[in-house]
Amino acid sequence: MPSSSTIDLKNKMSAATSDVEKQTVNEIPVVSVGARKTLGAGWELSVGNGFAYTVFSLFYAGYGAILTPAFGVVAAYGDNVTELNNALGFFMIMWTVFNLVFLVASLPTNLVYILIFFFVELGFLFVAASYFAVADGHPAASTALKKAGGVFCFLSGLTGWYLEFALLLNDSIVELPLCDTSRFFAKSRKRE
Repeated sequence: MPSSSTIDLKNKMSAATSDVEKQTVNEIPVVSVGARKTLGAGWELSVGNGFAYTVFSLFYAGYGAILTPAFGVVAAYGDNVTELNNALGFFMIMWTVFNLVFLVASLPTNLVYILIFFFVELGFLFVAASYFAVADGHPAASTALKKAGGVFCFLSGLTGWYLEFALLLNDSIVELPLCDTSRFFAKSRKRE
């Protein structure tokens, strides 16, 4: 299910980098993605999929809460936009490191999972760099970095849709390849 979340992240980044003078962005969908991910995580755990349970993290609930005016996180920084952008950059770096754990954990699964987490990793990294760039007074570089992050999040979304389609077709006549990588990892192989 990384597809809906990465597309939502791309929409937030597009809104932040558009040329519109006054932007109105509704944070409710971002927070609702966090709620949907939590529900999805519970269902994954109930069927015994611990990896997917862990991966359905609460990034969007946290990011949505930061951006929602009712929580007052942005207002707490007042006019100090530099500190706010640095804080958002560190928030993204924290998730970059957390996603790196998922990327490493996905190595013995299949190539599609690896690509999803690789693209999300690059997306987080570029978005974090964009926040640091704007905090340092480089708005043009920030916009370019944020757009690059959006591209990688979009690629992750497309890969997620491929995975979704492959799982839907799993029991049908046609099977899409996921490129199993477990044979390259000794611990993943069953011991005889």
